[in-house]
Amino acid sequence: MRDFVLPDPSRDLGTPESRSTTMVTLNIDGFDVTVPEGTSLFRAAALAGIPIPKLCATDSLEAFGSCRLCLVEIEGRAGTPASCTTPVAEGLRVHTQTSQLKDLRRGVMELYISDHPLDCLTCAANGDCELQDMAGVVGLREQRYEPAANHFLARDTSGMANPLWQPKDESNPYFTYDPAKCIACSRCVRACEEVQGTFALTMEGRGFDSRIKAGGPADSFLTSDCVSCGACVQACPTATLQENKVIEIGTPDRSVLTTCAYCGVGCQFTAEMRGDELVRMVPAKQGKANRGHSCVKGRFAWGYAGHRDRITSPMIRESIDEPWREVSWDEALSFAAGRLNAIRETHGRNALGVITSSRCTNEETYLVQKLARAVFGTNNTDTCARVCHSPTGYGLGQTFGTSAGTQDFDSVEQSDVMLVIGANPSAAHPVFASRMKKRLRQGAKLIVIDPRRTETVEGAHYKAAHHLALTPGTNVAVVSAMAHVIVTEGLYDEAFIRSRCDWDEFQDYADFIREPRHAPEAVELITGVPAAEIRAAARLYATGGNAAIYYGLGVTEHSQGSTTVIAIANLAMMTGNIGRPGVGVNPLRGQNNVQGSCDMGSFPHELPGYRHVKNPEVRAIFEAAWGVPIDPEPGLRIPNMFDAALDGSFRGLYCQGEDILQSDPDTTHVVAALRAMDCVIVQDLFLNETALYAHVFLPGASFLEKDGTFTNAERRINPVRRVMAPKAGYADWEVTQLLANAMGAGWDYKHPSEIMDEIARLTPSFAGVSYELLDKLGSVQWPCNETAPEGTPLMHIDGFMRGRGRFIRTDYVATDERTGPRYPLLLTTGRILSQYNVGAQTRRTENGAWHSEDVLEIHPHDAEVRGIRKGDWVHLVSRSGETTLRADVTDRVSPGVVYTTFHHPETQANVITTDYSDWATNCPEFKVTAVQISPSNGPTDWQRDYASHAEKSRRILRVS
Repeated sequence: MRDFVLPDPSRDLGTPESRSTTMVTLNIDGFDVTVPEGTSLFRAAALAGIPIPKLCATDSLEAFGSCRLCLVEIEGRAGTPASCTTPVAEGLRVHTQTSQLKDLRRGVMELYISDHPLDCLTCAANGDCELQDMAGVVGLREQRYEPAANHFLARDTSGMANPLWQPKDESNPYFTYDPAKCIACSRCVRACEEVQGTFALTMEGRGFDSRIKAGGPADSFLTSDCVSCGACVQACPTATLQENKVIEIGTPDRSVLTTCAYCGVGCQFTAEMRGDELVRMVPAKQGKANRGHSCVKGRFAWGYAGHRDRITSPMIRESIDEPWREVSWDEALSFAAGRLNAIRETHGRNALGVITSSRCTNEETYLVQKLARAVFGTNNTDTCARVCHSPTGYGLGQTFGTSAGTQDFDSVEQSDVMLVIGANPSAAHPVFASRMKKRLRQGAKLIVIDPRRTETVEGAHYKAAHHLALTPGTNVAVVSAMAHVIVTEGLYDEAFIRSRCDWDEFQDYADFIREPRHAPEAVELITGVPAAEIRAAARLYATGGNAAIYYGLGVTEHSQGSTTVIAIANLAMMTGNIGRPGVGVNPLRGQNNVQGSCDMGSFPHELPGYRHVKNPEVRAIFEAAWGVPIDPEPGLRIPNMFDAALDGSFRGLYCQGEDILQSDPDTTHVVAALRAMDCVIVQDLFLNETALYAHVFLPGASFLEKDGTFTNAERRINPVRRVMAPKAGYADWEVTQLLANAMGAGWDYKHPSEIMDEIARLTPSFAGVSYELLDKLGSVQWPCNETAPEGTPLMHIDGFMRGRGRFIRTDYVATDERTGPRYPLLLTTGRILSQYNVGAQTRRTENGAWHSEDVLEIHPHDAEVRGIRKGDWVHLVSRSGETTLRADVTDRVSPGVVYTTFHHPETQANVITTDYSDWATNCPEFKVTAVQISPSNGPTDWQRDYASHAEKSRRILRVS
């Protein structure tokens, strides 16, 4: 019996893992090997430490069997089958290293090499090329063939142009395609199909003429459907698809495992370095959220960390009308502490506050809220989750008892029906979207509730069974109408409700939802969704098998955001779609650490672990640990801070890693509030828009320059590991500690692991979390404690966190933002794949090749009646403000609806949005703004004034 060799997590085992529980024993090269039924011979040999050569095989793709290097002999069978496509069977006797196999492999490799340039010494893949490696493995030392034709010489021996040769495709800003080095293994094509699901690549031609092609005949990689996820580059065994940074810098010589700092999926990457220079980010196979996949942002858009716009010296100024002055850290911190202390002495502790960022680590956000409570002496702490997912915290807290998604991402593989509402995973959470689309191609059904026909509605080889293109602002009416159908048609799961929820509460809710005003026919005029579509979608969700709900900011960023979250929870509970794989309610968090920033007590009414500050027992825990009293009264939310600044009662703000001026609604109101403050401290990588009105700028550290943890949308605590030294000298947590100590705190953390140890001591759901555990397991999902020492992938299995699930009535209340003769259209906002949030990071990368400006999507009918054509400048005006941008005429939006992104400060889309907000949490109503559009000649007066102030406010007096 040969012992299994525990594989390196990054090691390629050739073919995917079998999930069979039936074990099979066979003999390979004289050793008995036991593996699950369905395992390939190649993988069985690899698990036993017996290597077999390969080129077309990889364990991230289904077996293909084209390269013919992995041939084996099986006693009693004729021929030499490919081991990657041959499954194991009980009692087989397999040989992998006979003289015949060695001769065959050398012959196959000789044919590959005969049509390949032998420029290994200067090739960018030298030392990182599977073709080169396999030539050595099979013992090829020379090749005898001199073909009459080849693909790698531009001209033949007589000087004539070679019709088989093709030039490099360098159109993509991140990688180069060199057809001369293609061995037609199809790994890139299969990766595009099986992993990414875009189907952008094809194999064109036949036989010797076969080559990879992106898109149609006239397409390049840039103009094709390629989304630059990097799956093809990762799969390529040669230098055919090669990253430009590797070509420029050279192959890496060391690596560090870390976590992406973009969206809430939480992909893990291996940061591959050459010295102190980052060469590439390779998606980690052991990453439990991404399983070895990535998107264009995480894979390639990390260049902002070294961008020339980085501010690496602290700066101060007495007035926002003055230039910035570079100073030492000591002077900047002394200046900041002096101003904050003066405000506290003159106006009281509640005149100060902090805003934490969902881009920073758990440890950093914990320290910032601790700074407010233990040093400033106030609960005036809030986070950017206020403007995105605060309704999730309220809605799921009320119904389930905890503010978090119920599943892990692996759960989607067992879903039969997916209901996606107010989210476009293809653009905002692309790696999860790829997993979702793979399940759809296997036969699962999709329901999309969204005003736009997004990329998620329809794609390569899948289409939503139902797209409910509702009028913005009517989510509650649509979801309640679905619940009406389920209740009136008896499609609810009575056994689940009786055992897991309060039956009397359900009866009350059922009486409410049965009312005729909730019927699909009654709400059709309000929502714009045909009643038959709502009924069909409700029946599919209730009866289609395992049904999972995924939602995003299109749910939460409404005046009824919390009500919609409650309605979604009601839908899941009444159908029993909670507590097992393939089901659940899953908020798709927008930024990398939205979940974590909420977990860490960044809200003004909650201490870490979602425990209310009014609870004396909870306060006592933190008071004992911190040695200071904690105010029992909740502090100010972000909108309240702005209002209080304008009335003179809020004077000082420490804002870490968040650009509130560009990301928060009603920009003119935010500008006025910032102008009214005596001290605004901004800590960030760049002089962002908020810094235009700041008095102190403290340089931040990118995710590559720090240790810590992020918590993703599935509650997964992922390690963030320092890849390079902080460019400004300190990680963000160190800067917060220095500021606290400048105000007399006396903190003495030596490493972020000590901060996590404190979090674990004080927070029950994190009680078992430590850096040692993360190093051992790779990641862990909270709750992680004595009950669940290795975390909790699925929530609410036997019961809800609050005990019994709670049904709550969900009355539809129309938004106060109404259309009318002056503002007849509804504006809704969102994101695009290549850009991220306010664009501070992605605008400083090559991602501008795909999206260089915000544009306004408008339906052809609405454009025609206004005389607007594609590419025209248009004037966009609301009751709050005005801006100009270019028009994109498209039927992706319905008549009466327009759409734009908010990635570019030149547009300042949020100058248009209003101050209406969710009734329970003050989450802004970004998704519903009444507007009018008309042709324009260029920027508005407001835009010109803003640009002029921005240029003036970014002046820096450099230290000589």
